[in-house]
Amino acid sequence: MRKEILFSGFGGQGVILASVILGRAAAVYEGLYAVQTQAYGPESRGGASKAEVVISDEPIDYPKTLHPDCAVFFSQEAYNKYLHTVKEGARIIVEEELVPHRDAEFEKKLNVIALPLTEIAEETTGLSLTMNILTLGILTAWTGVVSREAIEKAVLDAVPKGTEEINLRALHKGFELGEKAKSGEL
Repeated sequence: MRKEILFSGFGGQGVILASVILGRAAAVYEGLYAVQTQAYGPESRGGASKAEVVISDEPIDYPKTLHPDCAVFFSQEAYNKYLHTVKEGARIIVEEELVPHRDAEFEKKLNVIALPLTEIAEETTGLSLTMNILTLGILTAWTGVVSREAIEKAVLDAVPKGTEEINLRALHKGFELGEKAKSGEL
């Protein structure tokens, strides 16, 4: 079992933090092998950002994603650059307000959820910054790549002290949306 997950967007959206949390959930709390890699532009905010997580039940021989099983696109630039790397049938989560121009033809070969993630995060927690945690909840509930318990513990390990409640609210809203996606409601 090898699962490849790609997170992409621009700096400041929590792309790298989301991938670190997912990798930790798999390795520390699920007892799986996990490797997280990242690449970003020289700008700390606003530049292109990509992070990859490979999860397996056996040692990982290559740490990068070849054809992601799941991908998250938080920006148009990321979508344009990485969409065509995903495997057919991949599960894709798109921040629809930040990715207005999509490849409808290519998406027919994929399972796509497109939601106003930033807006949902802001409505749920009052902070748009929790979009990445919301998305982890969607990804977890929709794909089962790690358990809810594992991702919850990993989120609590990673978020700043004093923000645990807000981040759990975002994660649980993501679980709710991921369940809707699983049952075909989204």
